[in-house]
Formats: sequence, structure tokens, C-alpha cells
Amino acid sequence: TEDGSDGRQEIKVRRVSTRKRTRDSLRSLLTPARKRGSTSLRQCSDSIQTWVISTAMADVKAYCSDSEDLFGDYDSILGDSSLLAKLDSAEQNERQRDHHCAANSDPVNPPEANFTALHSSGDGLLKQAYDDDNLTDSILDDLRDESFKDLPATQCQFSEEASESAKRMKLLEGDKTSTPLRHSDRTGKDETERIIEDKAARQTASFPKARRSMTDQLKKTMLCNAAAPSSVSRTVSLKEAVVTEEISVAMQAMETVSAETPDLGPFFGLPTKVKDLFYKLRGIKNLYDWQETCLNLNCVQERRNLIYSLPTSGGKTLVAEILILRELLCRKKDCLFILPYISLVQEKVRGLASFGLELDFMVEEYAGSKGRFPPVKRRNRSSLYIATIEKAHSLINSLIETNRLDNLGLVVVDELHMLGDGSRGSVIEMTLAKVLYMSKTTQIIGMSATLGNIKDLQRFLRAENYTNDFRPVELREYVKLKDSIYEVDPKEEECFRFSRPLNFKYSSSMQKLDPDHIIALVTEVIPKHSCLVFCPTKKNCENVAGMICKYLKADFLQHKEAEKAILLRELKASGNGSMCPVLQKIVPYGVAYHHSGLTNEERKLVEAAYSDGVLCLLTCTSTLAAGINLPARRVILRSPYVATDFLKRSQYKQMVGRAGRAGIDSTGESILILQEKDKNMAKKLVSAPMETCYSNLMQDDGKGVLSLILSLIGLNITNSLEQVMDFLSGTLLSVQERQLCLEKSLWEIIQECVGLLKEKGLITVSSDGHGQILKVTKLGKATYKGSVDLTYSDILYNDLSKGLESLMLNSYLHLIYLVTPYDMISQCQPDWMIYFRQFNLLSAAEQRMAAAVGVPESFVARKAAGQTVRKNMDMMVARRLYLALVLFSLLRETNLWCVAEKFQLSRGFIQTLLSSSSAFCSCVLHFTEELEEFWPFKALLAELTRRLSYCVTAELIPLMEVAGVMESRAKQLYNAGYKTLAHVANADPSVLAKTIENLYKKQANQIVASAKVNIFLSLFCLMIWIFKESVAIQSPRYFLKCFEHKHLYD
Repeated sequence: TEDGSDGRQEIKVRRVSTRKRTRDSLRSLLTPARKRGSTSLRQCSDSIQTWVISTAMADVKAYCSDSEDLFGDYDSILGDSSLLAKLDSAEQNERQRDHHCAANSDPVNPPEANFTALHSSGDGLLKQAYDDDNLTDSILDDLRDESFKDLPATQCQFSEEASESAKRMKLLEGDKTSTPLRHSDRTGKDETERIIEDKAARQTASFPKARRSMTDQLKKTMLCNAAAPSSVSRTVSLKEAVVTEEISVAMQAMETVSAETPDLGPFFGLPTKVKDLFYKLRGIKNLYDWQETCLNLNCVQERRNLIYSLPTSGGKTLVAEILILRELLCRKKDCLFILPYISLVQEKVRGLASFGLELDFMVEEYAGSKGRFPPVKRRNRSSLYIATIEKAHSLINSLIETNRLDNLGLVVVDELHMLGDGSRGSVIEMTLAKVLYMSKTTQIIGMSATLGNIKDLQRFLRAENYTNDFRPVELREYVKLKDSIYEVDPKEEECFRFSRPLNFKYSSSMQKLDPDHIIALVTEVIPKHSCLVFCPTKKNCENVAGMICKYLKADFLQHKEAEKAILLRELKASGNGSMCPVLQKIVPYGVAYHHSGLTNEERKLVEAAYSDGVLCLLTCTSTLAAGINLPARRVILRSPYVATDFLKRSQYKQMVGRAGRAGIDSTGESILILQEKDKNMAKKLVSAPMETCYSNLMQDDGKGVLSLILSLIGLNITNSLEQVMDFLSGTLLSVQERQLCLEKSLWEIIQECVGLLKEKGLITVSSDGHGQILKVTKLGKATYKGSVDLTYSDILYNDLSKGLESLMLNSYLHLIYLVTPYDMISQCQPDWMIYFRQFNLLSAAEQRMAAAVGVPESFVARKAAGQTVRKNMDMMVARRLYLALVLFSLLRETNLWCVAEKFQLSRGFIQTLLSSSSAFCSCVLHFTEELEEFWPFKALLAELTRRLSYCVTAELIPLMEVAGVMESRAKQLYNAGYKTLAHVANADPSVLAKTIENLYKKQANQIVASAKVNIFLSLFCLMIWIFKESVAIQSPRYFLKCFEHKHLYD
């Protein structure tokens, strides 16, 4: 307070904005009381302001928490006794001052100090406050406006109602706290008259002690407001504004199991916009009858687990996508879509990115080296994680570790029958078992081929089963013996019924080259229709394709000649000017081969050309049947073998299931070419019941059980043998214990595995008097968090430790050697002359590094000369270094064709080596993050992972992060001026398609959509980092709004 020139005291009031609190904060933010001319009151006000600032900072920190509720209650003073104590102290000091003033004042003429001047800090405008009520109302009104000014427009409509309610409460409170001198005069009058009379009485009061102090009145007013009924609660009003009636109905319908519950929307519980998007983006106008039946099953409506089985190309994936969208949009939960191959993950990411942008959810890729653990938690939109089998397991582990598994509403598994597929099957089983054990609200949907023991899977997943034999296109199965075609009919005694002879004129030279009459079979359908020829080996694919083109007529060259010329240019550009000579000869005929020997860019170009009808014939291996959806009018199986193994029924069904294209062909045909010696085996193949699916946790001496137990202990899911047994009782291994555990019981297997883990130093076993306590060691934690194979965990630790002693940082070679996958070593036999030549090209420092890891120059020279070497030389280390030299050369040149020629390796093998190395590098990075002694590797391996993932020059790496953009396309974009993600995200797809050569409009749409998703992910990660690093941001809620979808690309 300061004395003005007219002798009156001037009071400066500092206003503090109220804030909405988080759910985990119990402290309150109060509107400050009016200051008076008292030192003690000023100190009280200062202490309140200090408390307000500290609480605001706590609010910012709480806001940075992942668990914040945006609709938490407003602060209340009911739970804060410290502030009330300060107000009481201030009031006592004020009363003493008033008593002292009253003793020295004239009782007849009240002092002018009863009327105070309130000066504005902005312009010094003088306002008179005739009583405490007017001043308090003014302050509260200002603060109310201040607290609501940052609210969304949909919530501001309640501010007036809240304001009026507060004023009514204030008037009623004033009625109770008015001077007792007028109380007897108000009897019999209505409420309005009493309020008016009371106000007039307060304005004419003569003595300062005749009215209550402003502090006391403010304290009681706030207490009454805090204890006010819910009808005037701001929290209720805000929640009613935000939680609209449609969402409320949706949530109720999803959580309430009732046959009378209305649908959430016209399209299987989804808005009409979703149906329109399926038609716009996929051309899907109506669903098949079986799809509608499946979506309307009681178990689906009640969110119980489901396994559904249909033939290949029956439309299983569309049902899963609708269920995913319903979970994302209606229940606002995250979803996980597990696919078996990286190529399928990338294809699905591209296909759903547009849905994410239109419907406001995130699509994240978890494949290879991509994926963040734990995933970023978003408060306003849900996420769809599309992951490979291994990445899905790591993702589930990270969600369990951060107590966020309940945020995962749905897990969809494609190719569920892969539970019986070796080590990858054991990873699927571990993933699903953890979800079942740790979350009671996560639904599991499995898509599977028809299995003979589907009931075992039902028991494991506690799921319902839906089976249908629907196919959109009729499939007719045939076999060819000699020069006759037989139709497959399992009801016949011989299984085969004669259909027709094969009429095609063969010359003697043709007969020698094509004894199986493949040319006759393919020319019946191409070029007007498409055809797939499955071959047993990669080399056979190329030979068959070349042989077919040798005898095709010249008319085939003219069919879509311009489009094939464009494809040839794109293939050449993808190889930086180099091109496979086989493809160069066969593509003009509309023919290509498809196997793992193709690079990623070549594979994508071939698949796109086949889908568009530019290519009419593909010779391929069995991997195409499982990995890519490329249907054909006719499917030919060159042989009933995959390499040297006879076909399994599941493999046969996958291959023949590609015959018939929905919406294009009326029928589909499959022809299995047989030799007389294979006839009986073929009968069993086409008539045998479907194979069964068994747990693989015990494969390779129980490696799966060992990995599972280690992760259970590390994630604190179990810490005793009894708890481990309880968990394993819910696995598929437990369901099939009688068939699989013949020699030992499950309990004995657990005890043995715990002993092995203890011997490896991965866990410790102690006793607390009640039983054994299991704990994971640092090495064990690093092993399961890095998803490192238990066979190699100790080897990796020793290699990293040895590497630290003489780590070479002036070259990538040492780091590349440390992240070269151990499981790739056996797949390569070095050419020692090439080895010696490349070794001599290394610098002196790099050669010293090679000698340090165990490969001196003298050893390589002796091997190149064909001389014997000492027996104690570790050949595994030498082979690993050879693979590291291949990767090192590839990073320096970034031209895969040149490196393949230099090392005399297939470009497909080098591509596989590169992708495996980038994935293993990511695993090693997570491994080192858990071990303090390996801290130098964290930053080094993070950059190396990025380099290995794309293997291009630095300026192209941001463009390579866009789904569907490979090296050649990235170069086109960069040269056209689209040099950053922002440039691509802001591009008009129509303009982009015209600017970039050979880019279709559909591809342009997918590229732009994917770039926008990546931009948002980058911005969101940046926002999270800012929140964590700087809690001094004054308005985090407003800052969060800046990152809303509609502001991303301005």
C-alpha cells in the first residue's frame, strides 16, 4: 500500500490465473484476496503467490506425464489446510489493525479510509470500490474470464452459466453474512427485497467493525463455492461439452453386452465416412456375405477372442481392418497388426496411411530397424502398430514394462498357423501368451488357414472359431501327367479324373527344352490373362522364364510395348545404370522372375508391373505365395517340390489359392505338373486332411522356453518357479503337453531351464525363507531387451568388451564387424582371392583392426595361396569379417550392383545381408543401452543403424524414410526439388505424378500420405522432448494444440 496525494491509500491487486489440474495433483490454485494496508497481509499475499508459482510448475511437470487426464477436476481449496491457515493468520493481523484504528478514530465521523482507490497498473485509471463485495466480484469476474479464455470453443458456451451460478451463490452468501443490525427488519420479505435491503445496509454502515473482513468473506465464499453441488460444477459442465452424445453412446455400446444395444454407426459400428473411404481407396463397395456374418458374430460384438479360417484370397484381411478401425475410432484404443514379412508390413503401412490421415489416427511401422520402444504415447489420437513377428514381441515387452498394455485394445495376427513354424512360431506364442496373461481387456483376432487341430488354438487363446469355405472366384484344381490334364477330385478312387488332352505342336528342339509342356500351358492364357509359374529353386525360376520367352511369338513384344519400355528404364535406374541381363531379355515379352535374388527396388517394380497388367507371367518361388497377394488366372506348379522337400498341404493350398482374381476372372485354375514317380505322393497331397499346428517352444533344445522365462523374470511378470509354472500353464505348449513333453513334465522343464539361465549368468536365484526368488542380471536384461538370441548373448558381450579395448573410430569397419549377424556367417563361403584383394585395399589402421579381432594379413594370404593354416584359427571370425568387408564396401559405394560384382555374390544375398545387419544393429543398440560399460556404443550404433537401414547418401536418407520410396525414387524426388519430408508432405499428388517420371497417381497419393504421417511423428517426438527438457513452458496445453493435425503442414 502507498499513500496517495489525497491522503487515501492505494491498493495494487495482483491477479493470478486459475489453471485446470491434472488427476494426480491434489493441490489447489486460489484467487488472491484484496490487499490491505498491512505488512502481514502483504507477506501473506507474497507467500500465496510463491505457493501458486510452485504449484503451477508442478502442474507443468504433471502435464508432461503420460498419465495426465485432460478433463481432470478444477482445483479446490478443501484439501489445502496450509492456505487456510495463512488466511486465518492474515485475518488476525487485520483485526488487530482495525481495533487499533477504531480506538483512535472519531465514532461520529468515519474516516475516509473506508473508501479505497484501486489503481490500474496499465494506465493508472482510478476506480472507487464502495464495498468489499463489489471489489471481490470484479476480481472474480476477471479471473473467471482469464481461466476460460484458453478453453476450446465447444466449452466456452458454459462460461456464462457458471458465472451466473457463482453470482447467485455469492448473493445468497452475502445474505447470510450481512450485519445483524438489519436482520430483524427482513422478516416476511421475499428473497429479492432482502438482498437489495442487505446491500443497501452494507453501503451505509458507519463502523469498519460492523461488517465482516474481506479476507473472512473471501475465505467463506471460496469454501462455499468449493462445496457447491455438482449442478454448478465447472468440471461437469466441461465434461458435458466435450463428451458428446454420439461418443457416449458408442462407448456404452462397446462396453455393454446386450442384444438390445443399438449400433454405433451404419457401417458395422463405424461412420459412413469409413465405408466411403473403402470405396474411394480400395474400390470396395459391398462386403461378402461371410464378412457381414463374421462381423456380426456375438463374440465379435462382445469383444471376445476369435479365430477365423478361410481359403486364400477369401477377403480375411478386410474383416480385420474393420475391427481395427472400430477399436481405434470408437473405443479410442491402440491396435497391433502382426504380419509375417517385412514386405507385407510395408505394403500394409502404405495401404492404411491414407485411412489414418482421413480418420485421425497414427500408423506406425515396426519392421527391420524401424520402431520406437516404448512407442510414443499420444493423448488425442490412437495408434495402429503394424509389425513383424519379432518387432511385435519387443513392442509387447515395452508396453508391459511401462504398464501400458491395457492401452492396447486389439491384437490381430495374420497367418496364425505360423505358430507351428519353427523359431518364429515360438515368438508368436510368447507374444500372445503375455497379452493373455497381463491384460484382460485386450482382444485377440487370429486369421488362419484351415487346421486339423484348431481346437488346440482355441483353448490356448480362449477364442471362438469361425470357418467358411468361401472363395470369391471358383477354383478348379488340375494335375498334368505326360500330355494329359486330369481334374482333382478327392471323391474319386484315384483322386484324378481325366479332363482333356494337351494339344500343342512341339518341335523336337522344343520338346527337349520343355519336356513338361510349360510353354503350351502358359500360352493358353497369356498375354490377355495373367499366369504364375511356381518353381522349386531360384535358378530354375530364371531358366524357365528364359526358356518360355525363347519360343514365344513376336506378337508378345507388341503387347503394351510402351509400358514395358518404361519398366525397363525404371529397372535400369534402380541399379544405377546396371540391370540384370535375364530381366533385360524377358521383360519385353511381358515375363519376369520373382525370388529373393531381386533387390527391394526390383521386386517392387516387378510386383507393380504385374498388378497393372504390364507383365503377364511371373516365374517365382514359394515365398511369393505366402508373402505377396498377386493373384492370377492360372497357377502352374512346375514341380511338387520346394528345393528338395516334397510339398506340404498348407504350401500347396497357398500356391493354388492364388488362382482367380476377384472382380476380374470368373474362374481360377491350378495345374500341378507331375512325374509318374510322384503320382502316389500327389494323391496324398491333394486328399490328405489339413496339417496340425504344434507349439515350438521346445524346439532347439527348449530355446523358446529359455527365452520366455528370461523375459518373464526381467519384466517382473514372475519371480518364482511357481509363478513361472502358472504362466506356462496358459501357453500352447501346456495345451499340447501330452504330445510334446513325453520325456519330462512341464515342471521339470522349467526347473532345468532356470538352472541353465543361472549358469549363463542371466538370472540369479536366492531364497527368502518362503521359496526361491528369481531376478534378472544386467546381462540378462540386456539380452531380452535387445531380443538377442541366447546362443549368441555371451559371444556378443565378449566381442563388445574386446572391441572397447581397441575401438577404431576413423572408419566404420570395426563397428560394422560388431553388428554383422552371427546367423549369416554360415550362409557364405569366402572367395579367398577376393578376400585377399579387398584386404589389401584396407588402410593400415583397418588392417590392424582386422588383426586385433583375429584375422591377420598372413592368414588371408596363406588361404589365398592355398596353403595350410594353424588349426587354432577361428574360421567363424574370418567369415564374419568377410561379410563385414562386403557391408563396408556397400556403405562406401552405395551401389549394390558394383559390390555384388566385386565379391561375386548375388545382389539378393547382399540385400538380405544388409537388411539383416540393420535389424541386428538395432538389437545390439538396445543391448548396449542396458549395460553401463558399453555407453560409447549408444551414439555410434544409433547412427550406424540409420546408415545401414537405407544405405544411401546422407541427403537422401529423409526421403527414404517415406514408405514406398526406394533409392531411385528418392533420387527422382530430390532432383525434382522435393528434398525434405516437408516438401513431399506439402506436395499436390497430381502435380507430383506429373513431375516425377513413371509415377502413378495412386503411388503419389500413398507417398504424400506417408510423408505426412512421418512429419507428424517427428513433430510429436520433438514435442515430447521439449516437454521433458524444459518444464518452464508457461502454457503447455496451448503448445500441444499447435501440434494438432490441422496445423502440421502450414
